[in-house]
Amino acid sequence: MPGSSSSGNKIVLGILKIEHRRKQVPPRRLTMHAHCPWLLLILGHAASYGPAKKWIVEHPETLFAWEGACIRIPCKYQVPKYDHTEMRLDNILLFQRYQYDSGKFNGTVLYNNTKTGDTETELYLSQQGRVTFLGNRINNCTLKIHPIYANDSGKLGLRLTSGTEKWMEDINLKVSERPFQPEIDLPSEIQEYQSVTLTCGLNFTCFGYDINLKWSLEKSEITPSISSVTSSVKKVSTQSMLTFQSEWTDNGKSVTCQVQHSFKVLSEKTVHLDVKYTPKLKIEVNPTEVKEGNSVTMTCQVISSNPKLRKAVVSWFKDGHLLQEQEWEWEQKQERDQTATLTLHPVTKNMTGKYQCQASNVVGQGQSEEVALTVLYAPEPSRVHIYHSPAEEGQSIELICESLASPRATNYTWYHNGKAVLGNTQEKLQIPEVSLWHAGSYSCLAENNLGRGQIDQEAELDVHYTPKNVTTVIQSFTPIREGDSVTLVCRYNSSNPVATSYKWSPPGSGSELKPGVLKIQKVTWNAMPVKCAACNYDCSWALPVSLNVHYAPRAVKVLKVSPTSEIHAGQRVLLQCVFSGSHPAEVRFFWKKNGSLVQEGRDLSFSSISPEDSGNYNCVVNNSIGETSSQAWSLRVLYAPRRLRVSISPRDSVMEGKKATLSCESDANPAIFQYTWFDSRGQDLHFSGQTLRLEPLRVQHSGSYRCQGTNELGVGESPPTTLTVYYSPETIGKRVALGLGFCLAICILAIWGMKIQKKWKHNRNQQGLQENSSGQSFFVRNKKARRNPLSEGPQSQGCYNLAMDDTVSYAVLRFPESDPHSSGDAGTPATQGPPPNDDDNGDTVTYSVVQKRHMGDYENVSPSCPEDESIHYSELVRFGAGTRPQAKEEVDYVTLKH
Repeated sequence: MPGSSSSGNKIVLGILKIEHRRKQVPPRRLTMHAHCPWLLLILGHAASYGPAKKWIVEHPETLFAWEGACIRIPCKYQVPKYDHTEMRLDNILLFQRYQYDSGKFNGTVLYNNTKTGDTETELYLSQQGRVTFLGNRINNCTLKIHPIYANDSGKLGLRLTSGTEKWMEDINLKVSERPFQPEIDLPSEIQEYQSVTLTCGLNFTCFGYDINLKWSLEKSEITPSISSVTSSVKKVSTQSMLTFQSEWTDNGKSVTCQVQHSFKVLSEKTVHLDVKYTPKLKIEVNPTEVKEGNSVTMTCQVISSNPKLRKAVVSWFKDGHLLQEQEWEWEQKQERDQTATLTLHPVTKNMTGKYQCQASNVVGQGQSEEVALTVLYAPEPSRVHIYHSPAEEGQSIELICESLASPRATNYTWYHNGKAVLGNTQEKLQIPEVSLWHAGSYSCLAENNLGRGQIDQEAELDVHYTPKNVTTVIQSFTPIREGDSVTLVCRYNSSNPVATSYKWSPPGSGSELKPGVLKIQKVTWNAMPVKCAACNYDCSWALPVSLNVHYAPRAVKVLKVSPTSEIHAGQRVLLQCVFSGSHPAEVRFFWKKNGSLVQEGRDLSFSSISPEDSGNYNCVVNNSIGETSSQAWSLRVLYAPRRLRVSISPRDSVMEGKKATLSCESDANPAIFQYTWFDSRGQDLHFSGQTLRLEPLRVQHSGSYRCQGTNELGVGESPPTTLTVYYSPETIGKRVALGLGFCLAICILAIWGMKIQKKWKHNRNQQGLQENSSGQSFFVRNKKARRNPLSEGPQSQGCYNLAMDDTVSYAVLRFPESDPHSSGDAGTPATQGPPPNDDDNGDTVTYSVVQKRHMGDYENVSPSCPEDESIHYSELVRFGAGTRPQAKEEVDYVTLKH
């Protein structure tokens, strides 16, 4: 169906489906028979839910194109809403030559797109064959078909589906085999000198197939046109507007609008302009020059007119004023034969002027160009005009001889006081610089080829001049001193007219007592020369008169000659006293420092300036009129920091816990910009301020302090200043208690030491007794060669003694004669064998055993114990008096284990 919809409240029974169409009813209608009352009941029940809502689909009624181009179908739609629920498009189909049959649409499907995503604003931009869908599933159903063919003309069906809502929309296409012509819209009427706008329109536009509308006007240049493209659901078109200023010559010209694609002309349309304009006239005068008393004929010809003139009133004008009106009819005549005639007889000199004719049609009034008519006659009586009179002396004067003549006079004769002025035959008499003798009466005679005129009246030349020999006179006693009063008088010899006013220069010099008399109260030292002027129509100035005022020295000031830059201590400095002027010129110079006289003379010099020379200096200059002092000039000497000292506040001795302020006092110019503090050890305290604050004080703060100051010129350092910080009573009490405790600890340690020393001496005495019991002693000498332990005889036994670690232990080895089982002293291993036979010593032999500390190690280990590679054997060497006994085979060796 062309249009169908269904509401949310619909009833479907079996395969029955109810659809509403918007534009036309399908060939097969749903029929209801009388024997189906149940169907009526169902329809009535469905109708009770309210009328079905229609879709809203907007698009151009008909779209135009041609073979090979494309068609863009602007389209908008709105799905019916129920319960304020927004419906969205699910499916879109485009049919060509469709039919509705058996409850469905049949035809050629050009495009079929069904929603596949869930995105709210999913675009359906897709192409199927020649059709591209440019819309979305919310409100846009725009389509594009490219290329388009002539057999596509006809009706397309746009099938839209949203849920249970469906709609079929018809779209009409008109596709021609060839590109069709554009349409040119002309104004209803075009008149000359109007701004005319022509519109060229084409009911076609398609993005991707660009077209251009180009204008051409016969034998004329055209201004650029303005093009626009419209593609909406209301209209699809391309337009171009041409605007130009129409002329009457544009009438009948052809205007063409071409449709171009890729610089190729597809079609064009031509129209002819019908420009309405006023009559175009041409005037002719024959002859243009005529003697007074003769006749002249004028003709006015209609060159062109739109609309054409059949009957008109021709108006004749002379110098813009209406002269005569005539009615003319040209029913049977061509435009070139439409002529009006005017004859003037007899001609007078007043008829000289410019003539033109005018005629009107429905558009307006047309007029011809002006043509001049000249009437010839002899000069009229002449008179003299002076520019300007009265004349001023020295001014350029021009005298003109006025006499009307046609043609103009070619020869003039001038007269001054009745006498001819020789050498001048022109209309104008020039006097470059008029003087007194040029005054008098002037007249002239004019002449042309038709005759000579007469003298009408004379003109009087009056020459004016300014006052002569003007002078300024001083009427006061001389010499004039500064502050005196002076009177001056302005005088002259002659003037025409007489002087009426006076001027003085410089303006405001004084007050004028009466015209020509000036009084200056309290004349200044620099009074300018005074001059006066006597004035009538202009002023004549006298030469300036100098008052020659005497005054004391002026503008006295101190000038630093050297150095040119800043003054540093030790430099040579030269000051000079200068002044601007003095009258009389003889002067004396004096120097003052801080108000006290220093010396006399123009220059003040310092061979080696010091800071003490700083101060305010004035120089005084005097002459016979008075004296003048300069302003105080400050002499500022720059020097490095000096005289630094450290001051301590509140005093040099402060109790701990209090506050002390150390200030670095100095003398420097420029001021110190950085301070450095040092303690008694010369260490930098890393503080750059002028004042060092110590709070709270500790005893460790005691010591000497010094400061160092730095400016742009150098560094200065103060001598050390001592700060003493003494203990507070609380600290003294704590330290006394600590000292007593320390002394008590020393006493206890001394007692313990004495006891330990006493015990040590006792042990030493015991050891001495043991050493004295035997006169023989041995030491163990290390042998590198390993010796195998003796396998025969009894083995020496060793014992582990913790007290012998890291010490040298002495053991007494006894070798009894008969009792092999007797044991040695406590802590000493016993060894079997006969004792050495030495008559000089006793029966007791002492051996030295050297043992290296190893935890869990034993002395004199039996041969059965495993030994590592680091075990060495030592030989027992006997010490004592006498010769060393010969070693015997049965001598036992002591094994030393490291």
